[in-house]
Amino acid sequence: MSEEIEVEALEVEVSVQPIELYKVLKIANLVSGGGEAKYAISDGYVAVNGEIELRKRCKIYDGDVIEFNGEYFVVICDQPVQEAVPRDQQVKKVAPAAKAPKKAPTVKAKKNKAAPATSKNRSVTKKEASKTDNKADTATGRKPISF
Repeated sequence: MSEEIEVEALEVEVSVQPIELYKVLKIANLVSGGGEAKYAISDGYVAVNGEIELRKRCKIYDGDVIEFNGEYFVVICDQPVQEAVPRDQQVKKVAPAAKAPKKAPTVKAKKNKAAPATSKNRSVTKKEASKTDNKADTATGRKPISF
């Protein structure tokens, strides 16, 4: 059913597993960047363990064989597999930390009361300044910009 073919494969050493397919191509200097790797993978030029792979973030493990551009590469990693924590568990860990005592809003309320008075003063000074400095520059003919 499955044929075994013996080929010479170059080793690609990686520091962590699993690793995404596009990163392996970059580490092996087969592509110049992630964008080029993405196009090579999505166009079907890359095979993993004898099967065409179309996902750029396909997880690659120690011992996987990658075929690209008529050459074979075997992934070597001496580190144990490190699986990512599922998102559901990450959200649950973050949620309890978000609940904190609410002493800061009282301070913000005081700041908010003071802020409108200063902004009104600023707008008055801007209006007065814009009335006096509305003349065009003699060299360029442009009017000044007021913020």
